[in-house]
Amino acid sequence: MFDIVSPDEIREGRATDAYFDRTVTTLEDADRDPYVVAEVCADQFPTGAFELFAGVKDAANLFSSTTVDIDALCEGQLFDGGPVMRIEGRYTEFARLETSLLGFLSHASGIATRALRARRAAPDVQLLSFGARHVHPSLAAVVERSALIAGFDGFSHVAAGEILGRESSGTMPHALIICFGPNEQEEAWEAFDAAVGDDIPRIALCDTYSDETDEVLRAARTIDLDGVRLDTPSSRRGDFRHIAREVRWKLDTEGYEDVDIFLSGGLGAAELRELRDVADGFGIGGYVSNANPVDFALDLVEIEGEPATKRGKLSGPKDVYRTSDGDHCVLPAGTPSPAESESLLEPLVRDGEIVREFSIDASATRALRDAERVGFEAD
Repeated sequence: MFDIVSPDEIREGRATDAYFDRTVTTLEDADRDPYVVAEVCADQFPTGAFELFAGVKDAANLFSSTTVDIDALCEGQLFDGGPVMRIEGRYTEFARLETSLLGFLSHASGIATRALRARRAAPDVQLLSFGARHVHPSLAAVVERSALIAGFDGFSHVAAGEILGRESSGTMPHALIICFGPNEQEEAWEAFDAAVGDDIPRIALCDTYSDETDEVLRAARTIDLDGVRLDTPSSRRGDFRHIAREVRWKLDTEGYEDVDIFLSGGLGAAELRELRDVADGFGIGGYVSNANPVDFALDLVEIEGEPATKRGKLSGPKDVYRTSDGDHCVLPAGTPSPAESESLLEPLVRDGEIVREFSIDASATRALRDAERVGFEAD
């Protein structure tokens, strides 16, 4: 019914590029299937531009029925050049999986990196991912998981919440207010308050028909509010910072100091830096979900124990380290490690068995800690 490649087709290697099919056919016909080492990299050498590694859980599951061994960075680790993953085994065992593998890692890592920029731009307020509407529905859980790994506090997508074991967030759109009509905002807020469970925050959308300060005070007088959300379109927004400050002033002077202010609508890292001191939280959409994928590539670097690769790539297996001063170091495998450094490649799959557990919370803790360590910023 929908243009979606099924999980079975992905695991069976049918979600692949045609030339991998033809390569496997050729190697089988020639009775050739070398034992190889392959590496996944975005850049050969460190460039100073760190990115956040994500998509590892899906990648591990992709190889769970093979006989290969895989080492990889941990999910939530920042990287800068060199391999993020190393695969060892017979080439035909994983040749057809390359396309899906790179898709899993590239898309999730791009989203997570952009989400981490948002988190670093506004480190002390609540961030919710509202961007699932900008991507194919089959990717919603990828978007939300990647945002959580970067330190977001929640997300809006219901089905993604069921997959990830998290409760989705969000209260009302403009459509709810419009369904009640102009000058009937109070009726809409009261209907919402009466209909939803006590566990749902009472956060009223307050910019549908009239001035933000007007609707905010009307909402506060109508129901027992936890917060208000302003989602004024950019075409009518003016000085969003001034609007938020005015709303805060009005709420405080009317005795509603405990009502939080949430902002949403086309916000990115620059806007978060500007507004983070006048808001209690943000809903972030396309800035995160529309992030460019990381340009990962998979290359063979060793054939039957001998270094080998194509022109322009670095042959032989490599190790990567986080040095004591926060740098990313890439060295030939077997080279003595830098003093007081941390090796980043760890076992992920052994003979087709996943040997690592996955925790979103642990990944988020790792990402935020590593961001501090390497000086990752929002720019």
